[in-house]
Amino acid sequence: MSLFSYCLRYDDGAAPNPFWDVCTLAICKPAIRRTARVGDWVVGLGSTHSPIGNIGDCVVYAMRITESMTLAAYDQFCRENLPHKIPNTKINRFKYIVGDCIYDYSLGDEPRLRNSVHQERNRKRDLSGRNVLLSQHFYYFGNRPIALPESLKPIIHAQQGHKSRLNEPYRAAFVEWIDGQGLTPNKLHGEPQLKQWIMDNPDFGSHCSRRDREDDDLDQEAVC
Repeated sequence: MSLFSYCLRYDDGAAPNPFWDVCTLAICKPAIRRTARVGDWVVGLGSTHSPIGNIGDCVVYAMRITESMTLAAYDQFCRENLPHKIPNTKINRFKYIVGDCIYDYSLGDEPRLRNSVHQERNRKRDLSGRNVLLSQHFYYFGNRPIALPESLKPIIHAQQGHKSRLNEPYRAAFVEWIDGQGLTPNKLHGEPQLKQWIMDNPDFGSHCSRRDREDDDLDQEAVC
């Protein structure tokens, strides 16, 4: 088992997407999506400059990967099982707008980009991740993050990229801690930090696209 941790600078409900009872990481973080396997944990930690203040030592979400599939397989899976993960920006409801199944493979190997939080300039990085990570054992806190105990603060990765190898001494302790909080898994314990901002900004796609591209470019270069 590996424990991946990174700073989730933009908690917008799309990456990860914690809705419809399955937490998914289908866009952004291409290095993690290429590498992580079933049984691994992915932990998104807060930013020191988040919309709700300095939460750099807090967990925004944690997911144990229960399934991994290609982007093409995920598109087919969503059509058959999770249709609401397919973004629908015509419905003025947040969960539909931030759907993460943004690549349509129905016409062949070269997918069409659906109207979503990303734009064409994100395509290369999104597709380079190859896989979608799914979890049916996750904790999502959003704007109500929970603080790490002092003993687990070494997993904090405030820089670009993510940690995995350096987290080895803390893997078992993290799982014991997060599962021992008495929290119900597979539900939202908070809302995405950028939810209201997205609902108030019709041009949210352009902003999300730019920020995520910058983040992912750095993620490719910084892994420890």
